[in-house]
Amino acid sequence: MRCATMIAFTLCLLAAGTARAEEPIKIGAIFSVTGPASFLGEPEKNTALMLVDKLNAAGGLLGKKVQLVLYDDETDVNKCVLAADKLLKKDKVVAVIGPTVSGNTLAIMNKFSQAQIPLVSCAAAEKIVTPVNPWVFKTPQSDRQAVERILAHAKAKGYKKIAIITVSDGYGQAGRAVLQELLPAQGFTLVADEVYGPKDTDMTAQLTKIKGLAPDAIICWGTNPGPAVIAKNRVQLGLSTPLYQSHGVASKKFIELAGESAEGLMLPAGRLIVADQISDGSPEKKLLKGYIADYEAAYKIPISSFGGYAYDALMLVAEAVTKGKSAKPEDIRDNLEKITGYMGVTGTFNFSPTDHNGLDTSSFEMLVIDKGDWKILP
Repeated sequence: MRCATMIAFTLCLLAAGTARAEEPIKIGAIFSVTGPASFLGEPEKNTALMLVDKLNAAGGLLGKKVQLVLYDDETDVNKCVLAADKLLKKDKVVAVIGPTVSGNTLAIMNKFSQAQIPLVSCAAAEKIVTPVNPWVFKTPQSDRQAVERILAHAKAKGYKKIAIITVSDGYGQAGRAVLQELLPAQGFTLVADEVYGPKDTDMTAQLTKIKGLAPDAIICWGTNPGPAVIAKNRVQLGLSTPLYQSHGVASKKFIELAGESAEGLMLPAGRLIVADQISDGSPEKKLLKGYIADYEAAYKIPISSFGGYAYDALMLVAEAVTKGKSAKPEDIRDNLEKITGYMGVTGTFNFSPTDHNGLDTSSFEMLVIDKGDWKILP
């Protein structure tokens, strides 16, 4: 009887050990799948789910399946806070990717320091990583890099007087602060500084003021739908002043919303949306074309730069787990910070203790919208 009990006990221990070994690596995700930023969050969600399936089909990470615990914050900051609390306190994830928008990221990032769980944001604001928070990283290029790329183009064109129009949310105001800093620092004159609300449906008043000041160029900083409204209002007012947009509109949704008014507008963007136009010898091209083929086959919709931010966020976490041979949160954080020369969809990442974005202006191309599509400017 005693022998039988010992055998049963041993089997129970073996079963418990096997169950622990088979526990998945749980990675959290918060995306704006619905709400005003759904055109950003939906491709992020789609990409993350597709990549988890691919990782698991290839054996997972460290021999374990990857489980994505995903919440839709509906582009609402309060729902984003609740989602973060669930991931950190209830779901016990080892890392989180997202959120989609800058304001939501800024609202939750300190929770990750307190919980000592790494966060890899898919939002662009420079304030997410400056000053460096040891537990927070991000994958989109910073607004500073985008502004520098725009101003380099404007300087080459001989433009001197610049007007800006920015949205009054986290992303827009982060961009506004960098524009206010860099325009005078680089020898430009800021002749107009207009702001609009995220829900505003007409910016004629702001553009009329700008028109009266006769700038050489206008820079708009925001995400849809506002920039598309501004593009239409510009045409309606007969305003021919060159208009730059930020990388916050680098998806076909902007062209769809702006229609013919998008023609000739310029913006910095990653190479994903112009993968066909980059050199066949570019080492990025194979990665970009592979992601595009997989995504469009799976979802029957065009690729988006924003899905690329989620691609990089998840794969950087996977790289940190693989290279460090550990899925402990503190090890993932440490090994994220050691990643250099990592080719992602958005660019080549070089993280360090003082740089948790790891990208520079070389990750951008300057694009123009020509005949309803993106074209690399010479």
